[in-house]
Amino acid sequence: MMQNNQALPFNKENFKQIFSIPFISVIIISIPSALIAEYFNIPLAWFLGPMLITSLASLMGLKTKMPRLVLSSILIILGLYIGNYIDKNLFNQMQDWIWTSFIMLIYIILSVLIVSKYLVRFSKYEKKTSIFSAAPGALGPLMILAEDAKTDLSQVATSHLIRLIIIITVFPFIVNSFYDVDNVNISEKVIVNQNLSHLIILIVSSVILILFFEKMKVPAALLTGTLVASGFLQITEVASYQISPDIIDYCLLILGSSVGCRFADKTFIEIGKNALHSFVATFLLVVLGIAAAVVAGLVIDKNFFTLLLSYCPGGIYEVAVIAIFFDLDPEFVSFHHIIRLLMILFIVPIILRFLKKNLI
Repeated sequence: MMQNNQALPFNKENFKQIFSIPFISVIIISIPSALIAEYFNIPLAWFLGPMLITSLASLMGLKTKMPRLVLSSILIILGLYIGNYIDKNLFNQMQDWIWTSFIMLIYIILSVLIVSKYLVRFSKYEKKTSIFSAAPGALGPLMILAEDAKTDLSQVATSHLIRLIIIITVFPFIVNSFYDVDNVNISEKVIVNQNLSHLIILIVSSVILILFFEKMKVPAALLTGTLVASGFLQITEVASYQISPDIIDYCLLILGSSVGCRFADKTFIEIGKNALHSFVATFLLVVLGIAAAVVAGLVIDKNFFTLLLSYCPGGIYEVAVIAIFFDLDPEFVSFHHIIRLLMILFIVPIILRFLKKNLI
């Protein structure tokens, strides 16, 4: 089981899953859903279509599976795509991100305290369960902490999954409606006659750094390892390669499907019990995120939707693809979600300690 939780699980079981019926079923239902969503001009069609159809199929009892090795490979490609945005000017901007990171800290503390109070009072969640459910993101690491704290893993997972579906489904439509941009599709500018050896160097370097970061327990090792490797190699002009937008579409399909596959062990009854309170909790987190984005807009000159996406309580990879699709400073958004992940892992245990002492 532990092998499946590795960033890059090179083992017999994961290779077998690539040719399994549950994974083939996911691909068979995902491709038509992506094409239909694209036909109706739904924003982020290759992500939302597969995500929604796979979620529905999983809840209806279809056996679905997303091999970790396939997902990890796709996340490396997406990381390399985001890495294209990293240049020397980025480091000059990062000193301005200290204040937006501090705002993130305040946002997380308020989110956990306010939303957990709501969940305890109105949904009758146990206190520890409410704290894990209230954290704005970081489901994977939170599940490990929740298991150590002997709390209700199913409630925590279901709350986060419902929130993720709501955020990732609604946000693209909001941006598409209010963000004035000429054809927000992924950039079509691809450099011709690129050096394939550069791509191999980028991938190999990313894999090495991912494995190292994972050993060092660095959160979101797949994204951070790829970004650091690709950023360093491109800034030093050792290697650079621009990923084709067509390939990114297929990456979005796999990532969207992987979200839906997380509902494989859930039921409509379980989702129904958590739905109302998850909607309210999501609403509270979004309101707090909007407030954080407004405050951040006072200290840094960034597009409001970039800031809103940076404080969006969604999954780090799922939010990153929205930033890529709408060209909303993917490197800025990714940085803040990695910072958020680190802060949550630091803050939640502290809040739990206060809880044990009956101080909250």
